[in-house]
Amino acid sequence: MDTVLKLEKLSKHYGRIKAVNEVSFAVPKGSVFGILGPNGSGKTTTLGMILGVIQPLSGSFSWFDNLSPQEAKKHIGALLETPNFYPYMTARQNLTLAAKVKQIKEPNIEEVLEQVKLLDRADDKFKTYSLGMKQRLAIASALLGNPEVLVLDEPTNGLDPRGIAEVRQLILDIAARGITVLMASHILAEVEKVCEHVVVLQNGVLRFEGLASELSGDAALLRIKASDDSQLEELLTQHPQIQNIHRDGHFFDLEIDPELKAEDLNQWLAERQIFLNHLEIKQAGLEEGFLKLIDS
Repeated sequence: MDTVLKLEKLSKHYGRIKAVNEVSFAVPKGSVFGILGPNGSGKTTTLGMILGVIQPLSGSFSWFDNLSPQEAKKHIGALLETPNFYPYMTARQNLTLAAKVKQIKEPNIEEVLEQVKLLDRADDKFKTYSLGMKQRLAIASALLGNPEVLVLDEPTNGLDPRGIAEVRQLILDIAARGITVLMASHILAEVEKVCEHVVVLQNGVLRFEGLASELSGDAALLRIKASDDSQLEELLTQHPQIQNIHRDGHFFDLEIDPELKAEDLNQWLAERQIFLNHLEIKQAGLEEGFLKLIDS
């Protein structure tokens, strides 16, 4: 499998704080790759190091099979923070200025505006844009110069549901064009919808690397409720095929062995005089796998 980026025991410490501690992973070419972790887990520091913004303490990384850092930058578009667009300039004018700063001789401004679905608003001033549109314009700026890899740090942070959906679809559209997308996020629901491969960082340490589906696992989830909370909870702890119990008010979220059927659990409880008045079945997702991992 071709890779665009490899990290080998990459570390960055700030005094006693180990922001990133000997992290190693590889990003497959053409993938949408997610770096997951709670706030303070080392995601942004990792991106800063691989983009040459932060100097590593130790370890190494390489882009495109050991291409020189200066040459590699020509093939990477990045969005670590929102660019300083000028509010009284149009989208097209802002991108023209961004291309000059990046020293792109023949900028593909019309193409990127089309990609982010802002061509019809290209001559409107930036100050008239919604938050979602502003973020899409920021991504358009990162796409100037036709990069092979797009690096995004928390691309949907602060957006409303509509803006999140717009950026999510944009990421999928960009990936469909063959561009590798590397994104850091703590919004698990969004990562689950776009990322094929993920790594999980916690306190600067790599906790997981693999397919998103592998992190989700194959355990089934049940959400149940009965009139007698305490007796229900006591019985649930006695069932050998219930792997995890999480109480949410009067509801109990159960992670169960895939071989245990909901109707069998319902019958088992009824035989012990506990009758459920709510039973909901769902499949374990990325969030459940993530929480189980960082809580372990």
